[in-house]
Amino acid sequence: MRILHLLVIGVLVFAAAYVYRIKMESTERTERVLRLRAEIREQRDAIAVLRAEWAKLDSPLRLQGLVERHLALKPLNANQYDSLKNLPDRPPSLVKPGDPDPIGSMLETIEATADAPATTGSIPQQEGQR
Repeated sequence: MRILHLLVIGVLVFAAAYVYRIKMESTERTERVLRLRAEIREQRDAIAVLRAEWAKLDSPLRLQGLVERHLALKPLNANQYDSLKNLPDRPPSLVKPGDPDPIGSMLETIEATADAPATTGSIPQQEGQR
């Protein structure tokens, strides 16, 4: 009978220790979740501050003031545009119609050279390849 009592007491002590361990793990995880939430809140606040700073730096009135202060630009007038008839003539074509494209033929030559098998000194040639 005493062995049964000692066995039950041992099981109860083990169960109590197991429940205590579960409680401590859940407490640690709860604290970790709270720390992560606080960190997320801090990051969101930092993002909001950066967005506010960007909005301030990117405001059109501020940029206009900087342009007027640092650049010697003048406003664009409507009479600065010219009509299309005053454009210079198109330069003459150096390639006659029907001739192959010179750049295309150069690319084809380069590709053909790249596709050719390369022989190096480290690979001995076989009898049939010489």
